[in-house]
Amino acid sequence: MSQKYVGKGLRKSDAHALTTGQPVYTDDIAPAGCLIVKVLRSPHAHALITDINTDIAKKVPGIACVLTYQDVPQQRFTMAGQTYPEPSPYDRLILDQRVRFVGDAVAIVAGETDEAVDRALRMIKVKYEVLEPVLDFHKAKDNKILIHPEENWVANCPVGADNQRNLCASGQEAYGDIDAVLSGCDVVLERTYHTKANQQTPMETFRTYTQLDTYGRLNIISSTQVPFHVRRILSVALGIPKSKVRVIKPRIGGGFGAKQTVITEVYPAIVTMKTGRPAKIVYTREESMIASSPRHEMEVTVRIGAMKDGRIRGIDLYTLSNTGAFGEHGPTTVGLSGHKSIPLYSGNQEAFRFRYDVVYTNVMSAGAYRGYGATQGIFAIESIVNELADVLHRDPIDLRMQNMVREGMCMPAYYGEVTNACALDRCVQRVREMIGWDEKIKPRVLPNGHIRAVGMAMAMQGSAISKVDVGAVILRLSDDGTYNMLLGCTDMGTGCDTILAQMAADCLGCRMEDIAVYASDTDTAPYDSGSYASATTYVTGMACVRACEELRGKILHQGAKMLNLSEDAVEFDGKRVYALEDDTCAVTLADIAYSGQCNCSDVLSATVSHSSLVSPPPFMAGAAEVEVDPETGHVELIDYVAAVDCGTPINPNLARVQTEGGIVQGIGMALYEDIVYAADGTNLSNSFMQYKIPSRLDIGTVRVEFETSYEPTGPFGAKSIGEIVINTPSPAIADAVARATGVRVRTLPITAEKIVRGMMEQA
Repeated sequence: MSQKYVGKGLRKSDAHALTTGQPVYTDDIAPAGCLIVKVLRSPHAHALITDINTDIAKKVPGIACVLTYQDVPQQRFTMAGQTYPEPSPYDRLILDQRVRFVGDAVAIVAGETDEAVDRALRMIKVKYEVLEPVLDFHKAKDNKILIHPEENWVANCPVGADNQRNLCASGQEAYGDIDAVLSGCDVVLERTYHTKANQQTPMETFRTYTQLDTYGRLNIISSTQVPFHVRRILSVALGIPKSKVRVIKPRIGGGFGAKQTVITEVYPAIVTMKTGRPAKIVYTREESMIASSPRHEMEVTVRIGAMKDGRIRGIDLYTLSNTGAFGEHGPTTVGLSGHKSIPLYSGNQEAFRFRYDVVYTNVMSAGAYRGYGATQGIFAIESIVNELADVLHRDPIDLRMQNMVREGMCMPAYYGEVTNACALDRCVQRVREMIGWDEKIKPRVLPNGHIRAVGMAMAMQGSAISKVDVGAVILRLSDDGTYNMLLGCTDMGTGCDTILAQMAADCLGCRMEDIAVYASDTDTAPYDSGSYASATTYVTGMACVRACEELRGKILHQGAKMLNLSEDAVEFDGKRVYALEDDTCAVTLADIAYSGQCNCSDVLSATVSHSSLVSPPPFMAGAAEVEVDPETGHVELIDYVAAVDCGTPINPNLARVQTEGGIVQGIGMALYEDIVYAADGTNLSNSFMQYKIPSRLDIGTVRVEFETSYEPTGPFGAKSIGEIVINTPSPAIADAVARATGVRVRTLPITAEKIVRGMMEQA
């Protein structure tokens, strides 16, 4: 199979449309005149609605609909876009009498204009019985205050959930006798690391447009990563068959996991169902900050045991995760905090134990964010390995080279999988060279008194959820000899539409422009789990390759029939089917396509669905150089370097952009981003004035290289890249700061105040 396109850094197929401002996003598509939908939100962290009066609000001119919990279905559901049966509990109602965080939905108002809706929202009179909230996730488990006391709370999967204990999930996994192994180690360190919730902050806020079509079916046009899951979730929430729901995804202005949760879809949907009219909701930035689905706050306690010679023999990890008011993604994110961190040190590992609790609290519910729990666990594991290096007086890179997982190794903490392709050792060595580690490992004091130092970290992730995620492709030969490719996956700006077209063009021997790509319409596209879990290139990519192989076979068969030859006697070169013995005896692809229009019983198309029994991890190493002002504690990131093993990069340019973007998000998590709550549970980080994300001026130089490997279960040898890229900045930057100042910050973000206080305590 020749490769004209795969491995080439081609421009995204939709680049021109996006850069010239063509109307491709949800709010562009929603027509003028549709109802404006907004939500009245709770001022209390925990309360019961004792009375709600909407009479005056309904009389406001231009108001079409005012809904309370008394007006909507009372079927519990989850907003988590996950494969059925969902691991996340059914603990949501469209509107509930009990509100569980400041910002929770109290009423839905729809009207002709923003002004009318805003006025009506002010006219709704609500009386609350204010209840004591649970705001500290350390105190949530087995607290007498229950976040979800309702009897119709449902856990669909055995994840250790118990609403009577405020537990969204709980469990334990182990390999070997960890206590015996640790007792036999020369050095045992125990540390606790705390990562706060982080917002994904996509440029496009959450938004959905809904309408009823000619046949009375509910059409959802939404900025979502999971169209098929949206269809199922709305079917459950609204109490209507899935056949009555159609979901279409236009272009997405950023998702990063946030739009794997059905944040907005249910509100205009219920309005359209009640009124029969088109409706749209567009979250403000404040709403996106206070009522969305940020990263789970986690506290990770690690015990690590090693010998004096540096052999890491065992890791014991406990994660306490804060799912907030609802359980979206709570049972699944926590698993990655152990499964994607402990296996990094499989080289000499004799035992591990991984325990976790996921608790409900009265703050905004958490959800999916790039890295999906691995980010939190890797911050803890990589930080403690850096601390272990200090205790053993070892170079952190040398210690990692001694203990890291390598190609061909079994990873007991990673579901027992074996690494088919692993270039982690080469990634670490490349980073060592890129940052100039050997020359910079000792901190340097500059003439102005500032201190420069370096730190590093490794990471791994996965490629889809093994035995679960599904990708599918429908490939059709058009009557002019070009192709139509229908995809169920969603391009979030990552360029998967482009990447899949690159694969198909090489498989079919055609030009990329000969393939028209259609994506993410639940009525026309094949079922796809959605764009999450780093699945698209690996899973849908393999479905694409297999669909091309099947269609090539059909083209070959039809061409041979037209030439009155056997299939063994002909070949297909992408443009024609020709006889092997006489290549002038041929039939063009266009003629083959036209043959399907007359007296033909064969359809020249292929539909392929693909799932994988394994989830081959990509690997990465990253290193940071920082400059710290010891007087103020100010940290400036000077340089960040990274080397990534994503198997075969299908499009190196898009892979590089993904890596750079993920690194910048990781830098934000490390140094700037912090969700802060007031004593009453009010989210104070409700705008970009309070919630700081890094600008171009804050990130120094970011440099990315690739160390290729070949994953035999992936298309063209590819693994994933989407999530792993966010995982190394936090521990690498924390280590660099510790080397510069002697202050080990174990609670993110790393702020000047924490550094100064730490230095004062050392004095």
